[in-house]
Amino acid sequence: MQDLPNLFLIGPMGAGKSTIGRLLAAELARPFYDSDHAIQDRCGADIPWIFDVEGEQGFRLREIHMIDELTRLSPVVVATGGGAVLREENRRALRERGTVVYLLTTVDQQLKRTAKDRNRPLLQCANREQVLNDMFAQRDPLYRATSDIAVRTDRRSPRAVVNEILRRVHRLVDPLEPSSSSARKLNHKVSQ
Repeated sequence: MQDLPNLFLIGPMGAGKSTIGRLLAAELARPFYDSDHAIQDRCGADIPWIFDVEGEQGFRLREIHMIDELTRLSPVVVATGGGAVLREENRRALRERGTVVYLLTTVDQQLKRTAKDRNRPLLQCANREQVLNDMFAQRDPLYRATSDIAVRTDRRSPRAVVNEILRRVHRLVDPLEPSSSSARKLNHKVSQ
């Protein structure tokens, strides 16, 4: 079995990228990075402050540099911000330096998961549902074009999502390797 490549998680806010990324990294015994948290740590300021002072454009420039830096590390698991795919530089770095996993979720789930979160500048408005629908319409084609696999996160435990990601990435890396359940059945038959 070959070693797994870097794993990069993309998808909308509230899809579970950070939670699932931490679990994936623990499962694979490799470092986990959240690009938004890394930007905050580097700046010494939270994302709403960066948006207030530098605007979205300033934040996106910082994001390009951070994603370039994080995708050059190996082996890692990286969760990106929801808008990372808006820039071609980010899409290229993600595609070229690892396996990209698109975590899909519905706008309903996003609304529930981000309801009390004040750290999302783009959702500080009256009609959050409309903003999320507009972002989905703009970003979904970019997520799909950038990703190697897509996995739904709605109404699923993070552990179930992690298991599916690992199964599917293993198949990408070595399509001829039997799945673990097939291998167990084969070993059981051979040992009888």
